[in-house]
Amino acid sequence: MSASLHLAKPDDLDRLTTLVAAFHAEQGIEQSDAARCAGLAPLLDGIPHGAAYLIGPARAPIGYVIITFGWSVEFGGMDGFIDEIYLRPPVRRRGIATEVLISLPKALAEAGVKGLHLEVDREDESAQKLYARAGFRARARYMLMSRHL
Repeated sequence: MSASLHLAKPDDLDRLTTLVAAFHAEQGIEQSDAARCAGLAPLLDGIPHGAAYLIGPARAPIGYVIITFGWSVEFGGMDGFIDEIYLRPPVRRRGIATEVLISLPKALAEAGVKGLHLEVDREDESAQKLYARAGFRARARYMLMSRHL
């Protein structure tokens, strides 16, 4: 099984929406299909604020990763945030996510991204180990805080 990445395009919306809905159901994220499509469609249309990548074969993806972009004075320029990463359950624990989390940052760095961030459940030790294998580290003095607007 390969961790090949394909930049998602508008004609991938149905495939991507199906994967995102599966991830949201697994994580208990409640969102309407219309809201989900409204969040995904601009990424597939090429807005500069983020990108969605399908993992695996383009016609039958096994997962996806969504990166959003921002600016960080601390990191010295554009930074990215892994908003979501998902693999279908049958293909997990085969090294695919690790491969994605190692190759994608290299490509983003070549494109000028200076830092890459993600959030992880404090109790999900398996995910923490995955991210650590890919070079992500907890920042001892910081925690992510959010506010819905």
